[in-house]
Amino acid sequence: MPEPAIAEPPAPPAAAIGAAPPRKEDLRFLRGEGRFLANRVLDGEAHAVFVRAPAAHARIRAVETREAARAPGVLAVLTGADARADRLGGIPWEVRPPQPEGAAGGSLPPIGDPSVAPPQPVMAAHRVRHVGEILAMVVAETAARARDAAELVGLELDELPAAIGAAPPRRPGAPAIHAAFPDGRAFTMERGDAEAVDRAFAAAHHVARLRSVNQRILANPIETRGAVGVYDPDAGRYTLFTPAGKPHPVRDTLARAVFGIPPEWIRVVAGDIGGGFGAKNVLYPEQCLVLWAARRLGRPVKWIQDRIEAAQSDMQGRGQTISVALAIDEDGRFTALRVAAVADLGAHFAPRAVNPATLHRLILPSVYDIPLLHLRVEGVFSNAAPTCSIRGAGAPESVFALERAIDIAAREIDADPVALRRRNLIPEAAMPYRTAFGLRYDCGQFARNMDRAAALIDRDGFPARRVAAAGRGRCRGLAFANLLEVHGAGIGEVAELRVDARGRPTVLIGTQSSGQGHETVYAQIAAEALGAPLADVTVVQGDTDQVAEGNGTGASRSLIVGGSALLGAADGVVAQARAVAAHLLESAVADIAFAGGVFRVAGTDRAVGLREVADAAHDPARLPAGAAPGLSGRARFDPEAPTFPNGCHACEVEVDPETGAVEIAAYALVQDSGIQVHPAIVEGQIQGGAAYGIGQALCEDARCDPETGQVLRATFMDYAMPRASDIPSFRFHAVELPCANNPLGVKACGESGAAGPPPAVVGAIVDALRGFGVRHVEMPATPERVWRAIRDARTGRAAAAAPSDGPA
Repeated sequence: MPEPAIAEPPAPPAAAIGAAPPRKEDLRFLRGEGRFLANRVLDGEAHAVFVRAPAAHARIRAVETREAARAPGVLAVLTGADARADRLGGIPWEVRPPQPEGAAGGSLPPIGDPSVAPPQPVMAAHRVRHVGEILAMVVAETAARARDAAELVGLELDELPAAIGAAPPRRPGAPAIHAAFPDGRAFTMERGDAEAVDRAFAAAHHVARLRSVNQRILANPIETRGAVGVYDPDAGRYTLFTPAGKPHPVRDTLARAVFGIPPEWIRVVAGDIGGGFGAKNVLYPEQCLVLWAARRLGRPVKWIQDRIEAAQSDMQGRGQTISVALAIDEDGRFTALRVAAVADLGAHFAPRAVNPATLHRLILPSVYDIPLLHLRVEGVFSNAAPTCSIRGAGAPESVFALERAIDIAAREIDADPVALRRRNLIPEAAMPYRTAFGLRYDCGQFARNMDRAAALIDRDGFPARRVAAAGRGRCRGLAFANLLEVHGAGIGEVAELRVDARGRPTVLIGTQSSGQGHETVYAQIAAEALGAPLADVTVVQGDTDQVAEGNGTGASRSLIVGGSALLGAADGVVAQARAVAAHLLESAVADIAFAGGVFRVAGTDRAVGLREVADAAHDPARLPAGAAPGLSGRARFDPEAPTFPNGCHACEVEVDPETGAVEIAAYALVQDSGIQVHPAIVEGQIQGGAAYGIGQALCEDARCDPETGQVLRATFMDYAMPRASDIPSFRFHAVELPCANNPLGVKACGESGAAGPPPAVVGAIVDALRGFGVRHVEMPATPERVWRAIRDARTGRAAAAAPSDGPA
């Protein structure tokens, strides 16, 4: 039964952690004063347009540029041969492929080593490996003239057979995508005790199985990618203006791998970013090329991406074919889980391609007590755009496989799917809990999450709603999906906090917002720690010259590591200010208490405020002997253990069996993201993630033609994203179970919402169609696909376990 209602605590002060003040950044956005790349116009800037490969796989015989170079307004036409002549390097991998268990770390090649995987060339010179790969760069006085000239570039290509899909067949005699990988496999990872799992399956009362394709999707941020390159020949420095989610890593890769210069010779400025979802986090060829062209031409070079280019060349998400088998004993207990996944890496080994492909190794058992696990993952190349970490970065794939297997198991053994889940949840009393893969969960209330979701969705009233829907000729279905993610480990962050002479704090931090509200939540942390007004706090991010170091934003890590570092920096400011206050109050430092922006001699009414202390701190004449002027703190937080945001989604759908149309009638979200710094932002992030997941479940599909590799859904006319009418009014409940692994007690929220909807929505559709005998529906569950599943079931044909790569 759901927990009884608990009285809400008193509202915190407007700027405190746990409050929900208006977002500081929103006013300038509402006024049209955002600092987006397209709004940045530099004196003398030229415009670049890229000539992209029309074939998925081909040898390049010639790229003819003479006619284009003579076109009006053209300043340069550059090719891969020019890039090679100028010794531009490629874009290397940055996350190591998995090694066999027990491999010696000292014998491993360095990060980015081309012997492990070749770098992505900034322009193709000899071989085309996917549609949209850059073959030439046209720079002209205007973007229109550059586009006109680009059409005059001649291409002579010898087309080769293309391999498309997560598990592409190798045609006899077809050349390898990369010579070093003749069978197309970039890596193979295996984890767990295969023999023990085999024994458990042999002894199982029942085994539920599913093979499914987690289709490729696009990030589709509202602001496309772009870049402006500037070169200062006097200083020998480059400046790159670009909406990069990780400005410092982009700078470092540009310097180290592409140009072979020290990082301090390059400045990266992100400005405001109109969404990213991970697709803007890595270095792309276009960012390298505008800097190179700016150096050659002696003037700024600008490029703004169009939607067709985005569909052809942005990093894409998902793209895994997954086979899952779940063993169950006579009591309905899960005894073993086996997963085999084939991850479509695309044409190049992207900087962080490993992460989504292998995340199963961390979260495979999710919230369930599964004693035996076995995992095998293969990363394969294909003639399509590369895949990388897009919102969820492997969690949606892993959660979908397990949750759908549980639903199938419940149906096959005639069990209540909620009761089956509950029987196998990790109990609160078992915390801290160590999984079969060795990960240690610090806390979790998984059974209570399900109870809360059941209450929000009104599960008790569902049978009556199902009967009512049947009376209207509709099929009603309900499904639940639990989720758990792992965030915030392995990468640290530095924060700096400065307070000026008027007591106004400035936060300098190396994470980067792309719409998540960083300026507000960091200001809340600083304001509460220092007792300063929220309006007085300034947050500086996204400029590698202003912020000394940083790791950017990704994997929902910003508040976990950046916020924790900021707390440490604030402690340093308070310690420094306490010494100044003691000097002003003629007291010992140990006698100075600090609270709410006031330094007070304990037990007295003698006190000074932050502003007076800050003013004195900047005046050498008012400082203690030997103290340096100024008031600042700097701290680094290196997490020793991750956080485990978790939750439960419940989805209720209504299906029209005559057309296959699906309507989400109700949707409940229960999310444990730890302590909420800004509850409204947390709820918004979870709901936004859920909309993203609903899009994957119902309509989104970055599909290529299986023969030619042509992108079939290259604009918003063809690529279906969910509209407002597709998204329900979410019923949301936040759980604040503090995480013990960071001083803020936070977990994560930015990506968790995306993991629950695919299994919850698909599970609800299948539940609605159970009367027809439909066992599974592949994503996206378009009306046509749902209708075909019903038709096949009606005519006695089993619904396909996995679709081909052809049209739905």
